[in-house]
Amino acid sequence: MANEPTYAFIDSQNVNLAIREQGWTLDWSRFRKYLELKHNVTKAFLFLGFIPENQDLYTNLQKDGFVLIFKPTLQYKDGTTKGNVDAELVLQAMLELPNYQQAMIVTGDGDFYCLINYLNENEKLKYLLIPNQKKYSALLKKVAPGKILFMDNLKGKLEYKRKKSPEKVEEDKKREGPA
Repeated sequence: MANEPTYAFIDSQNVNLAIREQGWTLDWSRFRKYLELKHNVTKAFLFLGFIPENQDLYTNLQKDGFVLIFKPTLQYKDGTTKGNVDAELVLQAMLELPNYQQAMIVTGDGDFYCLINYLNENEKLKYLLIPNQKKYSALLKKVAPGKILFMDNLKGKLEYKRKKSPEKVEEDKKREGPA
């Protein structure tokens, strides 16, 4: 059972906001590799609101191996943008049900209680991966005993670190002196 293919269904907004609330930024490329290597995720669906200005980000996420599922966004008068992806994630998980042995749901949002409960009862839930152990829906605490993992302790592995320019690397070498 450990080597059976697993699909991941990721609530990108929930993950992004929960990780940032903890003071770090997720490296999505590293996260995709982590899902593949640690949890045998063969297909990772990333659900997000579509904003045309983010096309470069979307291209990079696809290069990293994510399957992007977009929801149109609404722009509010106060300048905020909303693209709730809950229905799309649930629908996609159910449409794909015959195609995977196990599913990972990545969110801390209690709106996914019914999906997680259904998958767990039907022995299709591998793990519920929650981005912030200190802040997630109480509905999720008992839905999948023994199958809840948290991302808090993955900061060292999955934190985005800005790459230094070649000029900055050379400058740092000069400061450090001979090895």
